[in-house]
Amino acid sequence: MSTQSPAPAQTHPTMASVPFEPHEEVRIGLIGAGSRQRGLMRSLSHVPGCRVVAVTDDSSEAAAAMVDRLTELGMPGAEPLSGPDAADVLCARDDVDLVMIATPWDSHAPMAVKAMRAGKHAAVEVPAAVTLEECWELVEVSEETRRHCVILENCCYGRTELLALQLVRAGALGQLLHAECSYTHDLRKMLLESKQWRRQAHIERDGNLYPTHGLGPVANCFGINRGDRFTRLVSMGSPSLGLQEWRAEHLPADDPRQQEEYVCADINTSLLQTEQGRTVVLQHQVVGPRPYDRRNQVVGTNGLIVDYPPRIYLEDDPLRAGDGTGEVGDDESEMAEGEHFGPIEPYEQRFGHPLLADQGEKAQRAGGHGGMDYLMLLRLVQTMRRGEVPDMDVYDAATWTAAGPLSEQSVAGGNVPVEFPDFTRGRWQEDRPGMP
Repeated sequence: MSTQSPAPAQTHPTMASVPFEPHEEVRIGLIGAGSRQRGLMRSLSHVPGCRVVAVTDDSSEAAAAMVDRLTELGMPGAEPLSGPDAADVLCARDDVDLVMIATPWDSHAPMAVKAMRAGKHAAVEVPAAVTLEECWELVEVSEETRRHCVILENCCYGRTELLALQLVRAGALGQLLHAECSYTHDLRKMLLESKQWRRQAHIERDGNLYPTHGLGPVANCFGINRGDRFTRLVSMGSPSLGLQEWRAEHLPADDPRQQEEYVCADINTSLLQTEQGRTVVLQHQVVGPRPYDRRNQVVGTNGLIVDYPPRIYLEDDPLRAGDGTGEVGDDESEMAEGEHFGPIEPYEQRFGHPLLADQGEKAQRAGGHGGMDYLMLLRLVQTMRRGEVPDMDVYDAATWTAAGPLSEQSVAGGNVPVEFPDFTRGRWQEDRPGMP
């Protein structure tokens, strides 16, 4: 196994289990006024107790358009800021409690560090960083400044993910063994036509470029950083063919993009192991004709829950008469009676997450990836107003994000296993607050 550089020495107290200071109203500054931030604002407009006071973007037109959009959404009064020092100006304002960052990936960590050093809490889109060094910097600056860095991982609030979490907590899956998760999404057209900065990652990096949508919910189920931790990762990639084929068919022969060299595998597969011996298959597939999928499979000694489509099978099933042993008959090629997946709706009635029971209808109205964005932002504002510990802290942001650069290291080294850093510096064994 290859080794990682030693963890930086801890010079400041941990931020684990540290609550926000209470806020009567959460005043928010936005860095970035692109499509992702616009989507977040649609959901935020339904969240009580918060206000956007300023918006900054490299484009003055984009910043002004965001202010107009906020007004349309019933959140007037934000000030547009632009120019080379606009983010510094925003972070220095006395009327900003939280800086929400939705910008290209390589600026996530620098902007979050800027916000925390200015005394503001940071909420950063995924992935929170692009290198291990940046992951460690987020942890160290959060500890030094006593400011939180919350990763905006909306998939932790998805319907199936929340049900899986509740089944785990109830012990319905038995003892946990394994999980599989992915980010599977056909992005060929977007990569080659509108997101040059995102396509650039396929030119420069070979690994899992976007690990947290799948890994974050699995980490919650496994109690990562709260009783278990990832210990090692090994990664490998398929050939890189899909972007080349798509551009050859859809772009002019003399288009400069025809000369780009893409190194990132069309499909990256990583295998992770935890301190308790559990395993995780994590995949990244954004090049090729395939339906959207996050897989969301959590497996225990009593059964499993799987997504896309959502379904469940429990051997000792509290909702099914009989003992559910599932023993096969003389013909083992035939499925035993009861040995089949069932729909999740009956289990939601018994094991449903209270957040969905309380806010599910409003989440659907608010929109944003089926309501996930609304629930994520609602919880962020709620924990800040109440002075509670955030659902996801800087150690989660660093750990879930680190799977990306670690996969690159493994691939570059010939698919060798690499050690997974412990960003908590030993506190992963503590049972502490996390997802509600």
